[in-house]
This record gives sequence, structure tokens and C-alpha cells, in this order.
Amino acid sequence: MIDNFSNSQVVRKAVIATRGGVVAAQHKRAAEVGAAVLEAGGDAVDAAIATSFAIGVVEPWMSGPAAGGTMVLYRADSGSAKVVNFGCRSPRELDPANYPLSGQGKSSDLFPWPSVVDDRNVFGATSVAVPGVVSGMDLAHRLFGRLPWRDLVTPAAQLAEDGLIVDWYTSLLTGANARALARDPDTAKLFLDDGQWPLAGEWTALTEQHLDQRAFAATLRQIAEYGADGFYRGDVARALVADVREKGGCLSLADLEAYEAEIVDPLVVAHRGGRVWAAPGLTGGPTFGRALEQLARELTPTAGAPGASTYAAFARSLDAAFQARLESMGDHESPKAPGCTTHFSVVDRQGNMCAVTQTLLSIFGSKVISPSTGLLLNNGIMWFDPEPGKPNSLAPGKRCLANYCPVIGEDATGRRFALGASGGRKILGAVMQLSAFIMDHGLNLEQAFHQPRIDVSGGGKIIADRLLGPDVISALEAIAPVTTARRNVYPYAFACPAGVMREGDTNTGCTEIMTPYGDAIAERIA
Repeated sequence: MIDNFSNSQVVRKAVIATRGGVVAAQHKRAAEVGAAVLEAGGDAVDAAIATSFAIGVVEPWMSGPAAGGTMVLYRADSGSAKVVNFGCRSPRELDPANYPLSGQGKSSDLFPWPSVVDDRNVFGATSVAVPGVVSGMDLAHRLFGRLPWRDLVTPAAQLAEDGLIVDWYTSLLTGANARALARDPDTAKLFLDDGQWPLAGEWTALTEQHLDQRAFAATLRQIAEYGADGFYRGDVARALVADVREKGGCLSLADLEAYEAEIVDPLVVAHRGGRVWAAPGLTGGPTFGRALEQLARELTPTAGAPGASTYAAFARSLDAAFQARLESMGDHESPKAPGCTTHFSVVDRQGNMCAVTQTLLSIFGSKVISPSTGLLLNNGIMWFDPEPGKPNSLAPGKRCLANYCPVIGEDATGRRFALGASGGRKILGAVMQLSAFIMDHGLNLEQAFHQPRIDVSGGGKIIADRLLGPDVISALEAIAPVTTARRNVYPYAFACPAGVMREGDTNTGCTEIMTPYGDAIAERIA
């Protein structure tokens, strides 16, 4: 099926080459914070940490200290990569019996699990899992950071004290989710007007309205002063646990005190004389690797822009990889679900790189705020299948299976890139295609990010960018039913990537061309 809407707009994002470091993030303000850290002599890891905390302030509906995720990092001095895993875990006191199936069809959110009574695994404090972002950033800093921890977190605290400006995009997102946000009085107080309408600035844009993020700022100040202990122990931990338990959740001080991020070796995928480092285990990495290996068998690439044979190979490879994932790992997220995650990538002057993805899972996570800490909380319990006896069934003290897929790659010519995306199951295909545009077809970062993509993420169908020509659409239709879609500002039909590239000693960065906030910011160099 091909839509008949015309669109004469041409949207592009400028990609500027520099010898300085670059931060590419879904929000320009967070990327600016990271670039300032690079200017101050920070490592790529330092910049990633600063960006992580800042983006939780300016994109609070996507991530934050109460989120989970993964970092893939590359060290130029050793030519090797590592993975910092900081995914969410289910609380130890969680009882699967408290999530009875309703018998009323499928869940109302991202995953088409059997519906749970009152959507207890989707909304509210009962859906909150143990967060990992602060532990993950702390571990990366202890291993590779150069600048003081306090200097990396304090800029985010200042952003929170100022409060996020309520602009048209903030109003769009809160308005689209107002009904769910109104369920929790503290969430409604922060994001809504009179508990039901989205906050919005004046239509003339001459006055600015800001979210009241002062409680969040105080929490960030504690994290800046005391590190991970300032989050997982002490006053913040006690306040967070008290708020969650008062609202019906089972998060405990023991859960927070016991949480530790881990550093592991990456999954290494050889491809076209190069290699890609991806996260192993309960992430999108293994499925990404399987798809890339299948692509090597399916396609004999030619230099230049990809054609019909490339996109057909993409479709076959992704379809096979997702079939294997759904059968063995238990991830049955709806292919229609966008997922609400953030990704940012960093490269510094020395060539060190970071690719970081972190998420609250759903947009606005559990839709619950801890009023004492100002934290918008994840709904990581929804990652688990509420039906017993499945590969990913709900259980206490269990790691969540997620789709995020940050990668760092090196092609046969020595160009290196760091990539990742937000967008639920759409992430895997976007990261694989961008990697292939670079490694198979020799495209630079700007060309790769502006190249149309497809989405194949289960469900036996293909979504194709309507800018793809009729020969490509015809080749795809021979594989599965095709629906065409445009790259829009909201909602996203495709994943929302961010990436950086290093060629020689020159760095570039780019983000999804349609995201209004996303940008790549370079450090200023003399």
C-alpha cells in the first residue's frame, strides 16, 4: 500500500567535519553539555556521562537517573571495546501473583502480552523496576573518566534548576499522553495544567514557561556530591523507596543497595573486512549480529547508493533475525510500538568513542513521579511476559530483556563509527542499515543518515520510506506486504538514530533528520 499524500518539503541536517570531538544526541542542549566537557579536556566517557544526566533533564519522558541502558565504548590507545551494562532489574520482593491476567485481550502499551488486571505491569508504581543509569555512569567514570565526577553531573543539576522550557514539542508530547499522565497527581502537577491539560507557552512565543524541576535538581546535586552512593544509598534512596512503596510498588532499599552495573566484553561481528562491537546478552546486540551476518550472505554490495537488491537483502536478513529472536528470547514487542528511549554518541579528539542508549521503556515510563526526588520512574516490569512458563516470564530479581542496540564499528578502510537509536524494535533494523550503508556502500555519515530506510521488525510486513523508488518497493513486495510511510516529526514511523564517525583525525556527527531537538555539537578548538 502506498500513501497518496504529497510532500514537497526537503529536510536536511548539516554535518560539519572537525578535528575536535563531537557529541550527537536527541537533544541539542544535552549535546552542548557534552561538548563543553570535551572542551574542558574530558574523555569521550566524561562527555557521555555529562550528556546522560543532562538529557534526563531535557528529555524527561525518555530517560533519566531512574532509567536503564547500555554503553559501548572504544579505546583508541588499545583498539579495543568494552560494554557497560546497566539494564533494569525486577525488585526482589516482586510477586508474579500480584500481576494476574485479566483475560481481557492484550496489554494496552508496547508489548502485546496478555493483559494484566489494572495494567499493573504497565502503569503506576507496581511497574517500576530497579534503575541502572547512575551505577552505569559511575562504573564507566571509575574506569575511564578524567574529569571530576561532580563537574560532569553539576551541569544537569543547573539545567533542572532552570527548568525545561515548555515549547511546542513538549506540549505536543504531554498533550498526546495527558490522559495517562493525569493518573498520578504528582506527574499531573509537573506536566499538566489543572491536572488535565498540557502546559503550553503563549502562542506569540514572547514568554517562556518552565517545568518546575527543582526537586530533580536537588537529587542531581546529591548524585554530583556523593556519586552512585548518593542515589542508591542515603537520603535519595530512602525517599525514592518511600515514595514508590506509598504508591503501591515493591522497590526496596535492598534492591538499590545491591544494584551494580557490569563491564563485559562486547559481541564482535566481522563484516566486509571490518568489525562491529555490540552489546551481548539481554539486548538487541545478538539479533543485530545475526542480521548483519545474514546480510553478508544475502548481498554482494556495490559502491554508492544502495538499490533494490540491497533493500531486499535488508528485509530478508532482518526477518530471519527477528524470527530467531522471538522464538528463543521471548521478546514479543509490538512492531507498531515506537518505544521511548534516547541515544547519544560521542567521539573525542583522541578517537575514543561511546555509544549510549538509555530508556524509561514507555514514553513517560510508569507515568509516576517520586515527589521527594523529582524523578520520573521507569516501567521496566513491562519488559517481562506476565504469562508464566515463557522465556521472559515475570520473576523477582531478574534482568530485563531490552531492544536497545548501541554499536561501534570499523570498516575495511579504518573509518570508525558509533551508532544507536531510539524506537523499540525498530532500533535493530535502523542500526543494521546505517552500519551497512557505511560498511557495504562506503557512504559517509551525512549520506547514511539522509538515506531512506525500511523497517522489518516482526509481524510479516515491511514499512518502507516513501522516498524509495518503485523498483525498490517492487522488490520488497516480492518478499512481504509493504506499507510506505514518511519520516515525520511525530509520531516516528522509523527509529530515531544518532551517530558519530571518525575518518583519520576528522570527526563528524549527525542525528535523525526529522527530530526537532536532535543535533550534533562539536567542541570548540583553537
